[in-house]
Amino acid sequence: MFPGITIFNVLFMKLFCSQADFDYALNIVNKAISLNNTLPVLNNILLKAEGKKLYFSSTNLEIAINCSIDADVRSEGAITVPAKLITNYISLLKDEKIELSLTEGLSLSINSSSSSTKIKCISADEFPLIPNIEKGQEIVLKIDQLYEAITEVVFAASMNVSRPVLSGVLMYSAGKDVKLVATDSYRLAEKKITLSTKPAEDFYCIIPAKTLSEFSKIISKPNKKEVKINISKNQILFNFDDVKLISRLIEGKFPEYEKIIPKEIKTKFEVSVEDLSLVLKRVSLFARENNNSIKLSVTNDGKLTVSSEETKIGEEKAELNVKIDGENNKISLNAQYLLDVLMYISEDNIIIGVNDKISPAVIKKLKGEDYVYIIMPLKV
Repeated sequence: MFPGITIFNVLFMKLFCSQADFDYALNIVNKAISLNNTLPVLNNILLKAEGKKLYFSSTNLEIAINCSIDADVRSEGAITVPAKLITNYISLLKDEKIELSLTEGLSLSINSSSSSTKIKCISADEFPLIPNIEKGQEIVLKIDQLYEAITEVVFAASMNVSRPVLSGVLMYSAGKDVKLVATDSYRLAEKKITLSTKPAEDFYCIIPAKTLSEFSKIISKPNKKEVKINISKNQILFNFDDVKLISRLIEGKFPEYEKIIPKEIKTKFEVSVEDLSLVLKRVSLFARENNNSIKLSVTNDGKLTVSSEETKIGEEKAELNVKIDGENNKISLNAQYLLDVLMYISEDNIIIGVNDKISPAVIKKLKGEDYVYIIMPLKV
């Protein structure tokens, strides 16, 4: 999967490539570079010239990314180069052909029409071997579908690693559907992607949320292309174009979350995402003094009141027009949890459902049944 590290005559590696292509590849593999690595070579990117390609690899031992670009390879070879330095340097060059060569041991020469530099490197022999992933369950998703699913779910995962399964995103098959789910035990997001055909085998895996966050940055310009996903026992592989990302999977069992999603809703109201976001940001200025607690009170005359408790710095109350279906109701929620979903959901209006002050609030899209987000209530 990843080209293995072969013994090359590194003293004579030489190639020509496009600055734009080189810059593109560096920015992709940088997603696997972590800060404060104890092993110096993990701060480097492996460059390997072979055939008519220049291969790029990086890893933080949790995830590994590989991609390649076309190159005019005159002499094959491999070296690792400091990620931050070479990325910053290449980004400052003009879009033209550049020459890379290793002529003095572990120094990489980069020459363009107007500049020449040398960067001190580390031998490719010190770069950790990236294992091939075992053949497992394979599914194919459209990139734009996967990007939307990651964006609408991953923010709900826990930042606390004390419960590892909550720091990941559950991905599993349910008939023709693939579901992605994340929760930190205070809120939960579920996104459903419907496939044209049922997967050959059922699958269930927990992917580190950080892996999906970094992958979404790589595909931050969604398109209609497809991404192949291979799920093995302990690892997952995302593969599209000339980019491959391998990640470990999280062991454990995800909570049986379906039980906490309300099946029936007493009060539903439709509200503008833009208007509600603006009100929440204002009320949050005062709610921060009270653990971000806000009150939502909706009445069947079409009014939603959003307010904070009186704090040392003051209080705020705002009113919005809504379309309501059901009885008068009220609930206390964490303002930031509600703001989060408004930031990531791609809708003009949303539906908020409330049963009572001790049941979760439910947020859904106006159209379709592919997304649900719930927030646990706060004590009044």
